[in-house]
Amino acid sequence: MASAPGTPVRVRFCPSPTGNPHVGLVRTALFNWAFAKHHQGTLVFRIEDTDAARDSEESYTQLLDSMRWLGFDWDEGPEVGGPHAPYRQSQRMDLYKDVAAKLLDAGHAYRCYCSQDELDTRREAARAAGKPSGYDGHCRELTAAQVEEYQAQGREPIVRFRMPDETITFTDLVRGELTFTPENVPDYGIVRANGAPLYTLVNPVDDALMEITHVLRGEDLLSSTPRQIALYKALIELGVAKEIPSFGHLPYVMGEGNKKLSKRDPQSSLNLYRERGFLPEGLLNYLSLLGWSLSADQDIFSTDEMIAAFEISDVNPNPARFDLKKCEAINGDHIRMLDVKDFTERCRPWLQAPFAPWAPEAFDEAKWQAIAPHAQTRLKVLSEITDNVDFLFLPEPAEDEASWTKAMKEGSDALLRTAREKLEAADWTSAESLKEAVLAAGEAHGLKLGKAQAPVRVAVTGRTVGLPLFESLEVLGKETTLARIDAALAKLAA
Repeated sequence: MASAPGTPVRVRFCPSPTGNPHVGLVRTALFNWAFAKHHQGTLVFRIEDTDAARDSEESYTQLLDSMRWLGFDWDEGPEVGGPHAPYRQSQRMDLYKDVAAKLLDAGHAYRCYCSQDELDTRREAARAAGKPSGYDGHCRELTAAQVEEYQAQGREPIVRFRMPDETITFTDLVRGELTFTPENVPDYGIVRANGAPLYTLVNPVDDALMEITHVLRGEDLLSSTPRQIALYKALIELGVAKEIPSFGHLPYVMGEGNKKLSKRDPQSSLNLYRERGFLPEGLLNYLSLLGWSLSADQDIFSTDEMIAAFEISDVNPNPARFDLKKCEAINGDHIRMLDVKDFTERCRPWLQAPFAPWAPEAFDEAKWQAIAPHAQTRLKVLSEITDNVDFLFLPEPAEDEASWTKAMKEGSDALLRTAREKLEAADWTSAESLKEAVLAAGEAHGLKLGKAQAPVRVAVTGRTVGLPLFESLEVLGKETTLARIDAALAKLAA
């Protein structure tokens, strides 16, 4: 029994506050958010913080900040509230305890006294015999005498859910019809020996109480779905749940070596992309392509365009490979789509301490405003702005010996002297005039523009690559440009 047609869509995003958010988590949040928006539904943001050893308040705060930075808004959850509050699992323990007691009373669950050593021994024997190695049901039908004996030994039981002896079939919204036979879905734990509820209980119980209609989550959780469906049927019988939600399992995001992208992979950290100056809209555009596409011939689109078109049935079940270069290229396209004023403001953090190598008083707002439109055409990420404009605000160009060696070939001094002469006579209100001056200098030495401008660029900016040269010279100004060429000539002479 899945969500009835016409039922208002309710989806949830339920991360654990452990460490930095990673891009796989963001992709899951994005698909849930887009699905809810597309169907004018409700997105429930729920925090799974029952693991006191791993969860932290710092990670919780960082998680909320990250979601806000990405532009996600939620209809129910932390800082918003809602009819099913609280939305942190650590504050819902009494609910789980009550449901666990009801499952035990109704016979849908039982206490299991098996020790870990006993479990390991029996699993190893099952594997050796070529049989399934899941829990073998040892404590399913204990007598009162057996229970008394275990208790006398001081054993603390866990609570296991009693899986029905039946095949479970459901239609995955991404993968189609899937079937699981009983021998492959053994009884499983729902409460630890210390009374703490496990994810296997709290997640479905919260989904039931919050009336979630669609569960869109990672492929790694697919194997737990038949267990949750069986639990849902028990919860419906107990009056805790109204219906079984529809499930859709999203494809793995792969890193290098055909391995799933893990939290330990440097390129998986969301903070890395924030620090490098990715735009939220650029990053989300790329992450949406990891399993979905707007159309076969359109890779660049806005979140509004994605929301208008997004259907979970269009998600590709095959693993999606994370390509950092393509991610950067798409982000660069989004940078160029910004209004220039917006671009200038988004670059601000990288024009100030601790990123900027120049003194705060050396920053010139007029020069920044003049160079910004030219910088916007070149960046892949906003953090690149610092190295691209430092020549405007440093007293001398950055020292880069590799660039100097590459550009300053034999005869560069003669070329620079000619270029200086031509530039001194040029019209400094026109980048085209400055280009003509360097072009003429190059022709005088038998060089095309590309070869002629290289020594000039390094003399003035310190680097072989950067923003459009002649627009940069125009912004820098005649006096400073000529002084830097003179300094380069002196260095060459030395």
